[in-house]
Amino acid sequence: MEIALNDNARRVLETRYLIRDSEGHPTETPEDLFRRVARHLATGDDEQWEQRFYQVMAGLEFLPNSPTLMNAGRDLGQLAACFVLPVEDSLDSIFDTLKLAAKIHQSGGGTGFSFSRLRPQGDVVKTTMGVASGPVSFLEVYDAATERIKQGSFRRGANMGILDVTHPDIDAFIQVKRRGGVTNFNLSVGVTEAWMEAALAGSAYHVESPGKGVVGRRNAGEVLEAIVEAAWATGDPGLVFLDRMNQPRTNPTPQLGRIESTNPCGEQPLLPFEACVLGSVNLARFAADGEIEWDRLGEVVETGIRLLDNAVQLSRYPIPEIARLHRDGNRKVGLGVMGWADLLVLLDIPYDSEQALTVAERVMGFVEERADLASEKLAKARGVFANWEASVYGPRGRNRALRNATRTTIAPTGTISIIAGCSSGIEPLFALAFYRKVLDGQLLAEVIPAFQAAAAKAGIWSEELVKRVAQRGGVREFPEVPESIRRVFVTSHELATEWHVRHQAAFQRHVDNAVSKTINLPNHATPADVRGVFALAHREGCKGITVYRDGSKRWQVLNVGRPAGTDLGTVEGSAPQASEDRAVLPPKRGQSVLEVCPVCGQASFEFAEACGKCHACGHSTC
Repeated sequence: MEIALNDNARRVLETRYLIRDSEGHPTETPEDLFRRVARHLATGDDEQWEQRFYQVMAGLEFLPNSPTLMNAGRDLGQLAACFVLPVEDSLDSIFDTLKLAAKIHQSGGGTGFSFSRLRPQGDVVKTTMGVASGPVSFLEVYDAATERIKQGSFRRGANMGILDVTHPDIDAFIQVKRRGGVTNFNLSVGVTEAWMEAALAGSAYHVESPGKGVVGRRNAGEVLEAIVEAAWATGDPGLVFLDRMNQPRTNPTPQLGRIESTNPCGEQPLLPFEACVLGSVNLARFAADGEIEWDRLGEVVETGIRLLDNAVQLSRYPIPEIARLHRDGNRKVGLGVMGWADLLVLLDIPYDSEQALTVAERVMGFVEERADLASEKLAKARGVFANWEASVYGPRGRNRALRNATRTTIAPTGTISIIAGCSSGIEPLFALAFYRKVLDGQLLAEVIPAFQAAAAKAGIWSEELVKRVAQRGGVREFPEVPESIRRVFVTSHELATEWHVRHQAAFQRHVDNAVSKTINLPNHATPADVRGVFALAHREGCKGITVYRDGSKRWQVLNVGRPAGTDLGTVEGSAPQASEDRAVLPPKRGQSVLEVCPVCGQASFEFAEACGKCHACGHSTC
């Protein structure tokens, strides 16, 4: 079958995914890639499943995570995206874990760590009578190591670093990004619902030192304000509700331990030495005549769960402990969605509407139900996951036979959404016309096809309109554009902040694991706005929350005007994107271009000139 890839998707595949010869020339086509992946993932199944896997990928209805596309059917063979590793309070453990992280990064995976077990800076080290340097110092060591490890020959490593809010070094952790360091990490403060309630009330809480217990008390409200100020200034840290991540649904095997960290983008809470394989359904492919094709969506969800379960079995894990806990233990998979904003447009539903939230719960509730049924069907044919009996699904719990300890996750779908030609994850449209800077610095011109079609149907499509849209990003301030178009084609910065959070919460209610979503704020947002986002996320039941204020980095990505050296010329459905004019530091290469992190999918983040690293999320296009 012919694959309906747009030019940008083909460029991304050629740059990053296709097998190359010794001179760097691609030796396979996108069709060959999907056939290679389908053939490998159908090992042990019949040809019917190989063809079905190929059809859902080639039809851009479902795509697995990047390591699967990169490595399936190749020598490396590592197919999982998400890993969490333990960091114990000893020099051996710290550097043993760093070595393991290097192996994971080299294989294409991302890693998460909790540094909460490390003693605080200044504590006496009894074996040497020296003093401990504290968790932040080792966070910086991990960051420096990651900088020098090329990830799977395609990208540098990505990490999540978490520190419990009760740790004595929490202030230093909160301020790390404000000092300009740690560029290969996302950071989140580990909190609980009780702590958040204390912070919002301005009450005190206990500070606890690893190995010592309670060592003091602090005002939770003051610490929250420090987190808010840092997040307002840099986008980090976010919040992770550790108690919510250890609820039975998220941690179905509590007998094996407590979840203390997540993968780099926060959507996959995992036990130490645990992994997960992700994949996403492209919702934009399931709308016809203003309705959702539920039966076909259910069939693709079932196929996706089988594909992911096969990937768990076939992956070559870089660390034996991970193989034991993932493949031979819990078999966690995370099926999610992308193209959510596109689906709403096709259904003629504004993102910022109660109707959108209702549809979100209905869609994800349906995906959840069909994913669970698919895992149940696999359990009957292949057996339950090894740790099932003592899990919350075992005979002393819900007594439901499942093949996978978790089934659903909402990932950011940074690069696979480019391949699929759809909006990323559950994010709103960032802009209606823009240039996308990806991978090796290429500028990929795009306009939202549905917007072009709607404008043409309304008789208002013109190159002049697109040029104006490119300057503003959206059309809500264009009175000559019909109200029906202005209402439906809302962009990220035109939304009231609450809609970002409420969408995250709506999907979270039907997801086993967690939801990756960045709450994009306009440049004029205040710390009070950030505090309001955190409070709303707490109230709505989110498991984690991350904000990014436009322009909060040293270099501003979006500005009025087109990229240097480019000309709009004849648009042909593509135009550059820029945000409102504002004073910024002197421009550098690619400054006025919409740049997209291929890992987290966020378009408003800044990338360093040298290697294309996203300073906001710590990921890289290298």
